[in-house]
Amino acid sequence: MANHLTLEERDRIAQLRCQGADQKEIAQAVGRCPSTISRELRRNRTDGEYYAAQAQREAERRRQERPLVRKMEDPEMNEAVRAGLAHEWAPEQIEGRMQQQGSERRISSQTIYTWIKQDEDREHWESMLRRRGKRPYRRKNPATTGDAARIDQRPEVIEQRLRLGDFEGDTVLGPAGTGGLATLVDRKSRFTIVVKIQSKNADHVHEKIKQRSKELDEQRCRSITFDNGTEFARCHRLEKHLGLELYFADPGCPYQRGTNENTNGLIRQYFPKGTDFRDISHYEVRQVEELLNNRPRACLGFRTPAEVFFEKNPPSDCDWAIG
Repeated sequence: MANHLTLEERDRIAQLRCQGADQKEIAQAVGRCPSTISRELRRNRTDGEYYAAQAQREAERRRQERPLVRKMEDPEMNEAVRAGLAHEWAPEQIEGRMQQQGSERRISSQTIYTWIKQDEDREHWESMLRRRGKRPYRRKNPATTGDAARIDQRPEVIEQRLRLGDFEGDTVLGPAGTGGLATLVDRKSRFTIVVKIQSKNADHVHEKIKQRSKELDEQRCRSITFDNGTEFARCHRLEKHLGLELYFADPGCPYQRGTNENTNGLIRQYFPKGTDFRDISHYEVRQVEELLNNRPRACLGFRTPAEVFFEKNPPSDCDWAIG
């Protein structure tokens, strides 16, 4: 819910109008959006003129007459929003998920943000909101990939995200010697596989990725496009072991695997830079994987990656945020 104009702001609007300022100039002077000024002048003029005191009385009268529904005071809505935030969903994702399901119980992301700012546990809820920055690219030594194909040889069906099972692969690493994660992200559904690795050893990374890839059926594991890091130098064996199509991005071009780069940024929310992965259990890694795969995405029409990847329909009501 946006903050209402104050009497002082309305007085300033009236003064500027008398001086011949247009709506854009008034908006800049008052520090409001031009649309706010336009709406104010349209609603609160009297006989074509704008008077601050009269405009204030008109605005207060309308607020008193309007049946005000404080959505976060509704117990079920409050519980649903809290549960969504507890799953580390952004307010936009909570709003979009309710719209996607056609629920009668809806709330705007702005209302959620306003509630967070006013709630006595504000710091608790703010800690669950995503804080992301650009991931700086660090040049890696190119991998020795044998006869594996380059990214420009990928067929159109992969480029256009037309089918499930085409993954992008990379790593999320801790300080030297502390291990990290191997990550695979499906280009179409954004379904994510996160595997704990003890080191960047190419044979070790290949074995870990092979073990997890074998859990998927052929229709959901067709190809992988890897980064050029040396940790993937043995992954071309996956073509022989699992019948996968393997592609490697060009050196120094992380944007060619943008889906994976974006997902690794989300993973850093849980495992910030400097994390010693020797202290992280496989169970904790799986928990993060489940959180990511059950978070609604705007690019998926607010379905979750798991729903799209396994072609399941979402729940029909708001129990999504509580169960």
